[in-house]
Amino acid sequence: MTPVLRAATIEDAARLATIGRDTFVETFGDLYRPDDLAAFLTCHTPESWAGELADPRFHVLLAMAGEDTAGYAKLGPRSLPFEPQGVPIELRQFYIRREWHGSGLAARMMEAVLATARATGADELYLSVFVDNHRARRFYERYGFVRVGNYAFMVGTHADEDHVMRLVL
Repeated sequence: MTPVLRAATIEDAARLATIGRDTFVETFGDLYRPDDLAAFLTCHTPESWAGELADPRFHVLLAMAGEDTAGYAKLGPRSLPFEPQGVPIELRQFYIRREWHGSGLAARMMEAVLATARATGADELYLSVFVDNHRARRFYERYGFVRVGNYAFMVGTHADEDHVMRLVL
């Protein structure tokens, strides 16, 4: 089954809280002490997602395989420490469940993300990616993202080094 891409609605808040927690743990969970991981995951609640889904500055894409959530991506206002050169938007999260890796879903989602970013009027897209997430860094580089700086991504009290990347839209 090919996942269907659609915009998330406020009714998807609980679904997004679940996939947000699940995909972060699946991708990075073994890197952190349990208390740091638990502290970080408190940001993935239905209430926090509902707040963002109600905010017109956020755009959340879901990839649905029937009733199962295969992945999601979230665009939002600038939060990373960078100096925009134009009108920025930020790719805050881009996650796909492991069983969908290599299926072409990421490329379909990225094309939808880029179209949405352009439709907002932004002319540059920023993101941060963990320095040791080589697969994700290569994926973003294929789309033309270039490294423009570093960022301390906090997971509880643990600071990871992320690269800030920029794409001219």
